Order: sequence, then structure tokens, then C-alpha cells
Amino acid sequence: MELYFCPLFSGSSGNALFFQYEGTRILIDAGKPGRAIEEALRGIGAAPETLSALLITHEHSDHILGAGVLARRFHLPVYATAETWKAMGEKIGKVPPELRHEFFAGQDFMLGDMGVSPFSIPHDAADPVGYRVWGGEISAAVATDLGHFSRDVYERIRGSDLVLLESNHDPELLRANPHYSPALKSRILGERGHLSNEACGKALLSLIAGGTRHVILGHLSGENNTPVLARRVSGEMLAAEGIRPGADVMLEVALRDETGPVYTVRKP
Repeated sequence: MELYFCPLFSGSSGNALFFQYEGTRILIDAGKPGRAIEEALRGIGAAPETLSALLITHEHSDHILGAGVLARRFHLPVYATAETWKAMGEKIGKVPPELRHEFFAGQDFMLGDMGVSPFSIPHDAADPVGYRVWGGEISAAVATDLGHFSRDVYERIRGSDLVLLESNHDPELLRANPHYSPALKSRILGERGHLSNEACGKALLSLIAGGTRHVILGHLSGENNTPVLARRVSGEMLAAEGIRPGADVMLEVALRDETGPVYTVRKP
């Protein structure tokens, strides 16, 4: 059996992640215009009308911009916590009652052939979650928008075959950014903000020790990071511990405005 994953978009300007196991196809977040997400899906051979569900991590615009449009256009069920529904309701417009589904963080559920395990994350939103999804013995996890890599997040995603982990910013670039207010900088650097490149690298060491062998760095800032810098920081931190990117672990970067490849996750 194989689990398929594609980062359609991943970054501070919008997020949408595609997963497929057997006949079940889901989207995690819809933070780009509906039309852009639809085109990206068709570009990888996944017609949006074949989606089983849309799962929302939290109510910030870079995660929900196209959610209402996709739900209404394709009669797509949308899953989010009750507090997230309250926070995003007016932002995404009317969603028919039969398409609105609620769950609690920590409450696992099934969507067709695919299992879903939502877990709480430390971020400044109403009730933000990350997700671990699985099919058979294969699992993949999404952990972005993390102010810090908590023990609880680690325990929820430890042992995932593939992890999309936030590597949002370089702190020095952020502090020197003339376009960001002091309040915004403080928010991003805070315990409920976003994970820096170095914090991401430290988290990777724990995940790799726990068995993860494929990591994709995601949710990069457009102004305070670059793909080359994010990969270099994590790669150097792994190499310092004798872990060889490309040999011992696959280390890749999801691009902000470019649909990534379709990854096939399987057990060795």
C-alpha cells in the first residue's frame, strides 16, 4: 500500500496540502484562491470533485482563503474544531450545514480509507491543530504554525514516515526586516508564533531519532527566509550529528508558490 502526498502550496502566502490513500483524497487547508487550488489539483491529476474532505488547521487567512469557495463549488465536506468554525465562519462565507463537521483535538476519526489524528499546536489562533494521517501502517504528519516544538507535538507525530515541518524564518532576517512592525516581529518570535530554521533543525533531530526518514521543510516566509537558507541550516545541524541528508534521511523544501512533486510514502 502507498500513501501519496503533494504540497500544492506551502508558505506564509498560502497553504494547501493534498493526501491520498486508496480511494480517499483529502486536502489540508485551502489558503489560496479556490481557482488556484483547483488548477493545482488538476495539475497533479486529482480532480477537485474527487476530494473526500477538506481539513482546516486554523482560521488565519493563509489557511482558509479558498475554503468556502471549494466547499460550495464541489459540495466538499469541511472539518474543523468548533472554535475554529466560530473564528472562520464569517471569513469563508456560508457553508451548508450538511458540509460542516466538527471534531476535538486528540479525537481520531476515519475518512473513507484514511485515518486522521488531529493534535493541538502552540499557535495564536482559536483552537489550532496539526494532523497526522495514516493508511494501513503508513503515516504522514503536518506540523506548521508552531511557536515552539512542544513535547506533545513530538509525541503525536513521532514515528511518522514523512513529516512536513515548519521552517518559517531566519530570526536575524526577521529582526532586520523594515516592513514588519515590532509587534509583528514579537508575535512571530513568540511561543505561539512560528518555528525558526534553527528550531526546526533541532526538532528534526528528535524526529529522526524517533524513526522519521523523510522530511519536507514548509511554511517558509517570503521575506524572512529562502529555500536555500532553510535547507542549509537544517542540513548542517543534521550533518553535525552524523546524519547524512540524502542518504540517512530525505530532506526537501516545499516551495511557497509552486506546486511540489507528488511524494509516494511506503514502508521499506
